[in-house]
Parts: sequence; C-alpha cells; structure tokens
Amino acid sequence: MGSCKSPHVVLLLYVLVCFVYQSFAIGVDTNQTAKLLVDASEASGRPISDTLFGIFFEEINHAGAGGLWAELVSNRGFEAGGPNVPSNIDPWSIIGTESSLIVSTDRSSCFDRNKVALRMEVLCDSQGANSCPDDGVGIYNPGFWGMNIEKGKNYSVVLYVRSSGSINVSVSLTGSDGLQKLAAASIIASGSEVSNWTKFEVMLDAQGTNPNSRLQLTTTRKGFIWFDQVSVMPLDTYKGHGFRKDLAEILEDLKPQFMRFPGGTFVEGEWLRNAFRWKETIGPWEERPGHFADVWMYWTDDGLGYFEFLQLAEDLGTLPIWVFNNGISHNDEVDTSSVLPFVQEALDGLEFARGNPNSTWGSLRAAMGHPEPFDLRYVGIGNEDCGRKNYLGNYLKFYSAIKHAYPDIKIISNCDGSSQKLDHPADLYDFHVYRDAETMFSMAHQFDHTSRSGPKAFVSEYAVTTGSLLAALGEAGFLIGLEKNSDVVEMASYAPLFSNDKRANFAAIVFNSSHLYGTPSYWMQCLFNESSGAIIFNATLQTNSSTNKVEQLLASAISWKNSENENSYLRIKIVNFGTDIVNLKIVVDGLEVNSINLSESTKTVLTSNNPMDENSLNEPKKVILNRSLLEKAGEDGEDVEVAISPYSFTSIDFLIESS
Repeated sequence: MGSCKSPHVVLLLYVLVCFVYQSFAIGVDTNQTAKLLVDASEASGRPISDTLFGIFFEEINHAGAGGLWAELVSNRGFEAGGPNVPSNIDPWSIIGTESSLIVSTDRSSCFDRNKVALRMEVLCDSQGANSCPDDGVGIYNPGFWGMNIEKGKNYSVVLYVRSSGSINVSVSLTGSDGLQKLAAASIIASGSEVSNWTKFEVMLDAQGTNPNSRLQLTTTRKGFIWFDQVSVMPLDTYKGHGFRKDLAEILEDLKPQFMRFPGGTFVEGEWLRNAFRWKETIGPWEERPGHFADVWMYWTDDGLGYFEFLQLAEDLGTLPIWVFNNGISHNDEVDTSSVLPFVQEALDGLEFARGNPNSTWGSLRAAMGHPEPFDLRYVGIGNEDCGRKNYLGNYLKFYSAIKHAYPDIKIISNCDGSSQKLDHPADLYDFHVYRDAETMFSMAHQFDHTSRSGPKAFVSEYAVTTGSLLAALGEAGFLIGLEKNSDVVEMASYAPLFSNDKRANFAAIVFNSSHLYGTPSYWMQCLFNESSGAIIFNATLQTNSSTNKVEQLLASAISWKNSENENSYLRIKIVNFGTDIVNLKIVVDGLEVNSINLSESTKTVLTSNNPMDENSLNEPKKVILNRSLLEKAGEDGEDVEVAISPYSFTSIDFLIESS
C-alpha cells in the first residue's frame, strides 16, 4: 500500500441492491442511491485492537456438559440426585424387573468429595428357577439425549466397581432400545479382585453407527455390585484434550482472539453454594464433586473445569479471560469485611494458571500435564454485579490484591463506563446488551461519544434474542460501530455461544449428539474474523434521501493480510437493513495506481428469501455465507456491478497488489 504521497487511483464500484421484499419496509425511498467514500491512505488508517473479536463460553443450554466436553455419560458419578441417599439416579434407568434386581444408592464411594455410589442387588442368576434374561439385567445411561456412536471409532469406557463376590459384567454400547449391538466387552474378575473399589478400563470399537445410543452395564450373575464414576469418552477429540471435535473446530473458524469463561451467570449462581468454584473442578475427573448449576437448572460433573478451559484457549490459539465469583450471587452476598477468603481463592487460581511448576498451585497444574504456565492476562471480577450492595467494596479488595501480586493482569469491572467515568480503578469495563434487531442496529453509534481516555470497553455479551437473519443483520450493524470505535472498545463477544437443540435458545451454534449448525449470527461473525489487528479507514456514506428517517445502510473498510498466502486485501463490509433497491457507488481513494486486482477479488453475502429465516438441524444451510468472485463490468475492469440483496450483509475483498 502506498504512502499519502503516492499516485492514487479512484475505483468506482456500482453496488446494486436488487431484491425487494414484500414487508419490513423502514421508510426509505425506492431505488435509493448512495455513495461510500473510502480513504485508504496510510494517513487515514487506524489500528483496530488486536483482541477486538473473540468468544464467550458459558455453561448454559448444555454447552459444555453434553456439548463441547466430549463425555458421553450424563451423571457419571451418581451425584446429581444430591448427597442424601437413596437418591434419584436420572438419567440412569434399570434393565430388568423388581423380581430380578433392586437398584439404589448409598454413600460407599471411595472418593471423599463425591461419596454417592450405585448399588445393584441382582436377584436372578445364570440358572435355576429365577434365571436372568439371556442379555442380563442391569442399568443403562442414554447420555445427553442420546450418545453418538460412530462405526470404526474407538471409545474408552472407565468405571469403578466393587462386589461381594466374583463378577461378569457386560459393558456395551447399544441402540436406544438396547437391541442394536454396536460394541461390547466383558469385565470378569474374582471376588478378591473386586472386594475393594477397583478401576476398570475397557476399549470399545464400534461396529455400527447410531446417534441415539446408550451405555449398558448388565450381568446374569446373582449378587451385589457397586458402580461409581462411569465414563465413556471418544478417543478422537480436538487435539486429544477431550473436546468434541466438530464443536471445537467450528470455533476455530471464527479465529477468536480471546475466550471469556466460564460465565456469565453460571459464575454467580442463584446462591453462592451453587456457584462455580474453580478448586472443585481440577485434578482427576473422578475426584471432582460436580455441582448443580441452579441458574440454568441442571447438573454438571465439571469434567470441563478450570484447567480444561485454559487448555481450550491455548488449543484455539487465543487468550483466556477468567471470570470469577466475587462473593456475590443472585440471592446472597459476602460482606466486604469477610471477603478476603474469596480474594485468596482468586489469587490461588492465578497461581494455578501462571505460577511456576514448583509453586503450591502451579505444581497441581504441572501434575495435570501442563508444566508451562498458561497465558492468562485478563480477569473479570464478578458478572453483572455492579450496583449490588457489596460489589464496589469487594471489587476494590480483589483489585488491590491482584494488582499487587500480578501488576500486568488487566482487570475488568462489571460497571459500565461508556457514558460516564467509573468511580473506581479498572483496565476495562463490561458492557452487556441484548436487544431486538432494530435497536441493536441503531446502536452502531453507542460508543461514538465515549471518552477516549480511561478504561476500555469489553462488550462481553451482545445478541439479538432470536436466531433469524434479521437478528444477524442488527448485530452486524452494531459490530461495524465497534470496529469504528475500536480505540475505546478493546473486546467484544457474542452470547450465548452454544445451545443443545433439546434446550434450544438463541445461540451462535446449535447442536445435537451428532450434528451442528451455525445460526445466521455465527455466519455474520465470520465476516469479522479478520478485523482484529487490522487497519480501519475512514469510510463515509452519503445518501440522497432527505426522507430517510431510519438509517438503513452501515459500512466499514479495513485492510487485512491473509496469513496463509500473505496477500493483502481491502475489505468493505456493507449492512443493508432495508427493503429498497440501493444503487451504491463506492469511491476508494489513497491507493497506488492499478493496485487493485479485480479478477482475484471476491464478494461474500449473507442473505435469504425472508429476513426472518433461520437455520435448523433439518435445514442447516438455509442462511449461510455465499462467496464468489467479484463480477467485472466494462472493458477497463474498474467499474464493477455487484448484486446484493436487501436485508443482507455483504463483504467485498479487493486483492491489493503493490507495484
């Protein structure tokens, strides 16, 4: 790209918006014409924050338990029913009748932090008057609305067993009714071998495929058997670290620059006793007690714990942002005079992530297989707690202690500093926004008048609360505003990231046991995946509509470099939030003569036949990105007509070739 003194070329592009809808008019003139003036000179360019766009993972809608964490067994430790016995073992169920077996729970587990185990009294036998069925009696677990078992893949089954006598237990993966046999093995042991809790590991090679499978533990031998900590994990996981491969890879495609975790409201809890506590989520998975996430009303075994979140961020090549509880839940608060133990817990968590392998908590990280520190640079003190009685007092205790021990760590306040200055120290402040599509689109100017000094904004949660194309367009307009204000907005992430189809809610990515799809909001974010660290140029829209009461066009222009081929591009993004035809002339100034290679330039469009269209498991690609070469019009190749639809998001990538 040339300097401001280099010879310039002016590129005229005629962008024709040619599809007219029957509804959703927003009061603009038909056949509106407009001009976009882009100053692509070096003098115009401003650097965008290196960390502008990332992801926010919260354990909500079974995003982790039954989702990103590849564990297939639900309630693997029988703890979900609570510490008192007998207890509910759901979703485990019984195979057999009351005359053949009795299943209950007791507190005989060998694990101190999760004492509940399952006790199975088998009344039938392999022969005699009360003989067991040929396939045996026992228990089964359907996982999280069905286990996805795939032919040719291997599954590691781990379980702890104790018995009053010898055992012959069949471990099998079957269809949902138990009839289709996908894989099986037997655990045979003498009474002396299982008189105490014994760990067994079985490798199963699937001989068939069924996305609605279950795990069965059955026997035909009379006696007492106890089971605990039963796990089924596919061997084929993302980078071998236990994450469901397809769900992690679709995150990778977003090229996130940070990952905020593990919440959200999940961090707070309705009550502090049910809040996420990092120390309960590290170490061997069998020893983790798990907890009931009372804000979202389901149990998690916490296989996806603090260590795994840090590992995932590293595997994705992104920066972790740890949000921890500051002594405040939805319904109870720790007084500031009593909050120091919570402060120490946060400091211990930082030592776990960053401490040397000989430190108290760093040694536990090393023992888990990661001797090198994690690259943890950001922490959030609480979630949406600003204004609570004890927040400011508690926050200042955390802030002082963390800055003393780790002066380089950037600390995020829950209080919004976009319209007025904070009354306490912070490196960043949290900004959450959930709105309808029209309001979100209008918020493109939210940070135009924010003070350019002081803490930066972290828009850690934004979304239009539907899964439609219209929602994605409203969000795209908002993000264009964040790009233009990236001198005061350092980070932004959509929420929520994942949703299991059985807990369907708006999300970027929806999945079931075997499939997934990106919502229009996911595909919208893909067009911002090169923005972090790019250069943004002055881009001015001029319209001829004096009656345009509602802004329907938003645009930005950035330059970015493809890391794979080192090519440089000028990317112009245009959101059309209206129904009318728009003839848009784009004027690019400030580049070297003949520096734009139109024949290698592309356009990518997100649109559909109806702005309320959504994707689904049946139609996962109804609203997705459509990429093509940029059509050339005219012999000189400089006048280009590009057809884009109303209610659309278009990205044009011009290949820049330096002389």
